[in-house]
Amino acid sequence: MQPTQSNIHSGKDIKPYSKARKPLNKRKIIRYVVSYFFLIIVAVIMIVPFLWSASTALKGQNETIFSFPPQFIPEHITLENFVKVWNTIPIGRYLWNSTVLAFWGVVLPLLFCSLAAFPLARMNFKGKNIVFLTILGTMMIPGEVTMIPIYIILQKLHLIGSYTGVILPGAVSAFGIFLMRQAFMGIPKEIDESAIMDGASTLQIWWHIMMPMVKPMLATLAILSFIGSWNSFLWPLLVLQDPNTYPLTIGLYDLKGAFVSDTRLVSAGAIIALIPILVVFIAFQNYFIKGAYSSAVKG
Repeated sequence: MQPTQSNIHSGKDIKPYSKARKPLNKRKIIRYVVSYFFLIIVAVIMIVPFLWSASTALKGQNETIFSFPPQFIPEHITLENFVKVWNTIPIGRYLWNSTVLAFWGVVLPLLFCSLAAFPLARMNFKGKNIVFLTILGTMMIPGEVTMIPIYIILQKLHLIGSYTGVILPGAVSAFGIFLMRQAFMGIPKEIDESAIMDGASTLQIWWHIMMPMVKPMLATLAILSFIGSWNSFLWPLLVLQDPNTYPLTIGLYDLKGAFVSDTRLVSAGAIIALIPILVVFIAFQNYFIKGAYSSAVKG
């Protein structure tokens, strides 16, 4: 029976068009299963040492810490180890010293790396590609190779034993310049042209227009710079001479000697040092994910 005109207008016999989803083939399913299994294994390998350290720091003196299989949940949770570490060594001073070094270790790379990356991404001049390739080439030089020449230069400048000598060598990095250059290159050129027509100078374009548009990449560079500065050990150990100026990493190294082989107290100190990194990462994780996603799409 053919549908009448009223049925056609009412839409009773007209079924909406729906595109059926194609079922996943076996190859894709196997690929997803293998990928997730591999990611789970990597996540477990990465998180188990942290869980073991946290568990050890919360255990009392009568609990075993090297049992097999490891016991991650303490029988009696105690904060005695953290209190003893705090009262034995000047960990508050060490935290403040690390905070000062980490602050300038983040601010200066953000400033200098973005300033160096801006002309490489937005301006045209002779030898631009050669300059950029030369900067990238320095990433292949191990830091241990340049450590002695930099130390000699700082010694000539009378900066040994000061925070300036620790901060200046890390004020700019080839990786930071590369990261910011990629971020600036993702912005349309028309924005620069419009700003120039409105009478904006080069520095005004960089500060007022470009920098707000690359906030995710700035946050990514800030997190990486903070982690690198906060965990720095060898360079501050070489430059600083007064124990009162030591950062937390060197203070924790002395912690091992103070408590000989008390792993509980060493783990408690390590957890205290890890807390600021977790706080910074959680605070900026949204920008970090956006920056990583945008760079992956551009790449």
